[in-house]
Amino acid sequence: MYAIVKTGGKQYRVERGQTLLVERLAVDEGSNVALEPILYRSDDAVFDAAGLKKVKVTAKVLAHERGEKLRVFKFKPKRGYKRRTGHRQELTRIEVTDISMGAAARETAAKSAAKPVAAKPAATEASAEPAAAKPAAAKPAAAKPAAAKPAKPKETSDGA
Repeated sequence: MYAIVKTGGKQYRVERGQTLLVERLAVDEGSNVALEPILYRSDDAVFDAAGLKKVKVTAKVLAHERGEKLRVFKFKPKRGYKRRTGHRQELTRIEVTDISMGAAARETAAKSAAKPVAAKPAATEASAEPAAAKPAAAKPAAAKPAAAKPAKPKETSDGA
């Protein structure tokens, strides 16, 4: 059983007991946080919004950390331009404690998996008649390309 969750603009595949680094969450260390699921997979896959509302993914915040320093060096040759800067990303280490799905959502997922997709019914004669009774809409005339302008005659200087 696993879920795909979205946090910090990224998507992560998570399982129970897994630890991962995500972008900084505005919660205290040791507290629980609910993650937004976008897919749940056990025996059946749940993609629809109604089924995902019943899926709960909770994680415990273990620590707030900073990523490794990235060196950014800008250089333009022959101009004497050099800049060196750095960046450290603020991160949060979390541990997924529980991935659960409510009983009502399990029933909905089982019904949607068992129900075959029906083809669209063919148009009946009653529904076809009003469409035939309507006059055909005239297509707008295609724009004619502009005619090429004749070239100007060249003036010659006859030594005048």
